[in-house]
Amino acid sequence: MKFAKYILKRFLTSILTLFLIATATFFLLALTPGDALSARVDKLPEQVAERMYEKYGLDKPVMERYVITMKGLAHGDFGESIIYQGETVQSIIAEKGPVSARLGLQQMILGVSVGILLGILAAAKKGTFWDYFVVVLSILLISVPSLVFALLLQAVFAAKLKWFPVIGWPSTHVWTSGWKYTVLPTLAGCFGYIASYSRLLKTSMLDVMNQEYVLTAESKGLSRREVIMHHVLRNSMIPIITRLPMSVAMCITGSFFIESVFSIPGLGLYYVNAVAAQDVPIVMGETVIIAALYIFVVFITDILYTVVDPRIRLEGGKH
Repeated sequence: MKFAKYILKRFLTSILTLFLIATATFFLLALTPGDALSARVDKLPEQVAERMYEKYGLDKPVMERYVITMKGLAHGDFGESIIYQGETVQSIIAEKGPVSARLGLQQMILGVSVGILLGILAAAKKGTFWDYFVVVLSILLISVPSLVFALLLQAVFAAKLKWFPVIGWPSTHVWTSGWKYTVLPTLAGCFGYIASYSRLLKTSMLDVMNQEYVLTAESKGLSRREVIMHHVLRNSMIPIITRLPMSVAMCITGSFFIESVFSIPGLGLYYVNAVAAQDVPIVMGETVIIAALYIFVVFITDILYTVVDPRIRLEGGKH
């Protein structure tokens, strides 16, 4: 019964959070000077301009537009784009989503894999050169924005050495073709994963190494490699596994800055352009969908926590 109440409480909290995000996004856009039609109607006849404002509902008071927008969101109708005529949020996500998903998954798979290997190296070689190397590398990778890495990689390996294309993305077979276009964007976006996962696994492994069962295994004469592989690593992966769902959610929503730098036609590039042009339907739609994805992942993760560790419950657990 308590578990059911906990799930209901988390679900209602998630709905409220999504509502507040949508409301805040709408009013922030409404408070921004100008609108998506200002530049387009300057040279048009007044009657034509009025019809365009009426078509997109921009002639209505703010609160009326808010109610209309929230009703549409509640029914899954995000409206039609103002700057991309004839396109809706659903059509843009269906067309551009796979592009962002491929790039994001490549970044995550490469970054998490390298991060895990570096984390194991740092923990196994604690106090040595390799430990300090991984620590310094992690600090560097987490401190420098991905936008800076993207520009540096583009300048050196594309513009100067000409090993890879400067910009672009495969237009056919989005999941399997044009690997040369994906190398630099993938590298630029994987560094954050490397830094965070290497530090996370190192910390987890060092914590497990101090447990009594590990010390007992070492006292029985098992080699350090056997202890790490059979006792330490398996239990140290729990934080990694619980963090992966959020990383997956983040990686498939688009890398805003990287997509802009490399002119990749994904959700991130469309979102940045929509924000710059104050295209309210696209900004609202993508924001709500991305937020809903994150909230859903957090909700599922919280439920899994209560299953894996019964101490994380309503009464004073770790939550």
